[in-house]
Amino acid sequence: MKYKYPNIESERARSGMSRRQLAAALGINRETYFDWLEGKYPVPYCFCLKMADMFNCNVDYLLAVNTNEASEKWKRYKRLAYV
Repeated sequence: MKYKYPNIESERARSGMSRRQLAAALGINRETYFDWLEGKYPVPYCFCLKMADMFNCNVDYLLAVNTNEASEKWKRYKRLAYV
């Protein structure tokens, strides 16, 4: 299955946690975790921070945000906004 946030799932597996264990550690149910992975609902920021701390990584990595791409989009937006 293709997930919207593959790095969350990768880090969970790398840490040796089951999906049920991660959901319990976050205080959510397993269905909510799957809804996040599948992109049905956005992952609340407080949970992004918790997972980043648990997996010793940053939120951008967990959410697979390409910071270079985001930076370029912002530059284009600023150029258009001030024309």
